[in-house]
Amino acid sequence: MKMKALALALLLAGQAWAHGVSGIDTANFNSSVRPQDDIYRAVNGKWQDTHEIPASESWSGAFKELRDLSEARGRELIEQASANPSAGGNAHKIGALYASFMDEAAAEKKGLQPIEADLQAVTMLAGRNELLKLIGSWQSGNVQLPLGLFVGIDARNATAYLPELYQSGLIMPDRDYYLGKDARFAKARDAYQAYLGKLFRLAGYAQPEKRAQRVIALETKLAKLQRSRVENRDPQKTYNKMTPSQLAKLAPKLDWQGFLSAAGVAGIPELNVSQPEYVAGLAQLLRKEPLLNWQDYLIAHALDGYAPYLNKAMVDARFEFHGKTLSGTPEQRPRWKRGVQLVESSLGEALGQLYVAKYFPPENKRKMEELVGNLMQAYRQSIDGLSWMSPATKEAAQVKLSKYMLKIGYPDHWRDYSGLELKTDDLVGNVKRANRFDYQWQLSHLGKPVDRTEWGMTPQTVNAYYNPSQNEIVFPAAILQPPFFNAAADDAANYGGIGAVIGHEISHGFDDQGSQFDADGNLRDWWTAEDKARFHGLTSKLVAQYDAYEPLPGKHINGKLTLGENIADNVGLQIAYKAYQLSLGGKPAPVIDGMNGDQRFFYGFAQVWRSKTRDEALLARLVSDPHSPDAFRAIGAASNSDAFQRAFDVKPGDRMYKPDDQRIRIW
Repeated sequence: MKMKALALALLLAGQAWAHGVSGIDTANFNSSVRPQDDIYRAVNGKWQDTHEIPASESWSGAFKELRDLSEARGRELIEQASANPSAGGNAHKIGALYASFMDEAAAEKKGLQPIEADLQAVTMLAGRNELLKLIGSWQSGNVQLPLGLFVGIDARNATAYLPELYQSGLIMPDRDYYLGKDARFAKARDAYQAYLGKLFRLAGYAQPEKRAQRVIALETKLAKLQRSRVENRDPQKTYNKMTPSQLAKLAPKLDWQGFLSAAGVAGIPELNVSQPEYVAGLAQLLRKEPLLNWQDYLIAHALDGYAPYLNKAMVDARFEFHGKTLSGTPEQRPRWKRGVQLVESSLGEALGQLYVAKYFPPENKRKMEELVGNLMQAYRQSIDGLSWMSPATKEAAQVKLSKYMLKIGYPDHWRDYSGLELKTDDLVGNVKRANRFDYQWQLSHLGKPVDRTEWGMTPQTVNAYYNPSQNEIVFPAAILQPPFFNAAADDAANYGGIGAVIGHEISHGFDDQGSQFDADGNLRDWWTAEDKARFHGLTSKLVAQYDAYEPLPGKHINGKLTLGENIADNVGLQIAYKAYQLSLGGKPAPVIDGMNGDQRFFYGFAQVWRSKTRDEALLARLVSDPHSPDAFRAIGAASNSDAFQRAFDVKPGDRMYKPDDQRIRIW
């Protein structure tokens, strides 16, 4: 079970706050839309109608603005590190990696030479077991493979690490792009085949179009074998621990010991196979599909994976498909932004140390601890007040809540990058060594106790997450800064913004997935059968609510795919409101700019979702992202809130109105 990230903005946008200022950016309001009809358009409508998405981006909004700020700060820190050639340690590594990426002339001169050995290794494959071993040895590379391996925490034993095999190997965003009948998917398939043909042609391979056809045909077979994203949300179904011998029986006539050895995990006693039926089907494809087809597949995937670090023709070809076709983005992002992204992904905590030292004041951490404490108190009260849950399950829920681990800002212990060699004149080599270093770091956990001090995100990441296997909520430094998080702001705006972030992450421990893990992070049922049935009854109503939303013509939200995030949005908002009321201590909130406290709370919540997304990128999100599109995150959660209905005197006939017996209240 992987950590549950916020992923998109839950941050309060708009003007800088000062004491007594509402924190609500009324300049973005659309006065022709009533909040009773559409809280999202009422708060963000003017911005929505006038804002243009930058040509190099697939979307824009409150969260993106903060990400851009973090990115600009990262560039400043990286360039400072690069300015001192004699610097040692992490500063040298940061500077060397960035310099190697920014040297376009060197990349142009080298062409495909940096990956020629990889391509040759594919060409020289002599049999099926060699094919499987190559897939194992490339686990640390930059290539989408038909089978992936990583080291995570054993879902049923949170004190131990466990290797995990999982389905993979598709370059397009989701299996729907290969199998779906929607004309938009068909258009993407045509563009994908043309892109693959161009890659083969640029690399000098004969019959590029035929090779492209073979690759997409093989990927389509893989897509048919794969579970849907909804099926993969069930942690019970994705837990299938077995021995290597059992793996060999599941997928016979292949050298799995050779694969595991090539992947660096020889001798492991057990592993988890997330999708056993996929592995069994893949084994048949590995045995029966012509070897030539697998070679074309691996060559195409290697070209796609390393294209961002090769010559301009390869970079441009990849952007034409991934950027323009799949995301609708007209222009490539500036090279410096792509360079910062590479440093972030390869040396995240090294850059994070520099970020925290310059941009994270201790006061932010103290105030955040106070806010989390208030939200936890509100959640405890909410559990006690549940009418549908038995005392036994309530007690277990309270125990789980009491054991939440809180992490704020940055880790207590930083990653040691001393074993990673990076050079100013070897971009692809740097990418390979950085990937291998990270993969070996994963493998180094095997056989050791679980390290609960580690973080799954860097401090400069604008995000937050809940990790069910460690029962922890984590808030990186970049999400805790003015004007998005400010002790001088009006409490209503703070609780509607950052308070919803906190409530959202707390709620993931009790969503449809997190609720299957106990207080110690183990996949274990702690519910009575009756309470579980009532919980599923409530969540099924939420599925139906979001299924009805239609962000693109003919394309609805998948309520089952987005269920966990929708639970967290709805419950997080309700808990944040309860905490806001507790913060008032029974006193009335001030009226600021004509808005009372409750109205400011919901305006603050709605404005965090201010965003615009290109249709192509939105289509990809609808089939692959467990989060609902931003406008519906605001509308969906607010419509179920009793406090929202009261704050704006919502009445029958108003579009946001829901009768009391139709409002979905879970936690």
